[in-house]
Amino acid sequence: MKRLSVLFLCTFAVLVGATFAWQALVKAPGDRCIADGGWWDPEQAVCAQPLSIAEIEGITGRRPGETRAEASDRKNRELIEIEDRLQAEQAARDADAERQRQALAAERGR
Repeated sequence: MKRLSVLFLCTFAVLVGATFAWQALVKAPGDRCIADGGWWDPEQAVCAQPLSIAEIEGITGRRPGETRAEASDRKNRELIEIEDRLQAEQAARDADAERQRQALAAERGR
C-alpha cells in the first residue's frame, strides 16, 4: 500500500508540474501579449504589434499627420488637374485635326 501511495503522489506531482510548466511556457506568453495590446500567434509563438492602416503611407496614400478629409481633398485636386490636362490635350488634337482637314480641303479645292 505504501508503494502505491508513493507512486500515486509522484504521478500527481509530475502532472501538477507539467500543468504549471504548460501554463508558464505556453499559455502565459499569449495572455501577456494580449494584455499588452498585441496579437498573439500561437503557431509561431510570436507577439505582433498591430498597426493602423492610416499610419502606413504606402497603403492609404496619406501623408503622416494628414487627416482623411485633407487626403481626399488633395486627391480630388490631383484628379481635377489630370482631367484639365486631358481636356487640353484633346482640344489640341481636335485643333490639329481641324487644321489638317482645312489644309486637305484647300488642297482638293485647287
